[in-house]
Amino acid sequence: MVLLPAQQPLRRKLVVATLAVLAIVLIYALNRHRGPTTALRVTSTEHLFAPDFSLQQVSGAPLALSSYRGKVVLLDFWATWCVPCRDEIPRLVELQNKYGEQGLRIIGISMDDGPEPVRDFYREFKMNYPVVMGDAKTGELYGGVLGLPIAFVIGRDGRVYGKHIGATDIAVFEEEIAKLL
Repeated sequence: MVLLPAQQPLRRKLVVATLAVLAIVLIYALNRHRGPTTALRVTSTEHLFAPDFSLQQVSGAPLALSSYRGKVVLLDFWATWCVPCRDEIPRLVELQNKYGEQGLRIIGISMDDGPEPVRDFYREFKMNYPVVMGDAKTGELYGGVLGLPIAFVIGRDGRVYGKHIGATDIAVFEEEIAKLL
């Protein structure tokens, strides 16, 4: 088959377009099965260490997760505007009251934009555990926070034993905490 000079640029464009589509499909296929590239992945058989952080509490004092080694920690990502979070927090206060002397420490990580509404919320809900101001970087350490609430149950050894996305029945937390205490 002989191509006329006018047909050669058209064929070249078709070849380039076909190669571009193939490249896009190949990139998609390779990345689709790769999984998240975040710092923490929790599976049922592997208990990774909880990523450490140092953040400022709404009271102004610093808080480092590493200072809680030897305690069972319930790390709760939440926000004042999150309706399920508002429902869950009074029960977290009860958990802290019930298991605090046995070694449970709840730490709230507020994903609000600023501390002002968090301070008011903290007083209104009589929160009895520290609350720090989180950000996207903190969320990324824990696999990304795309919705709230998200909670992690961390053992005395600093490893993550549970991850809960969305509102979680307090009995589920209690069962996991009791096993780790």
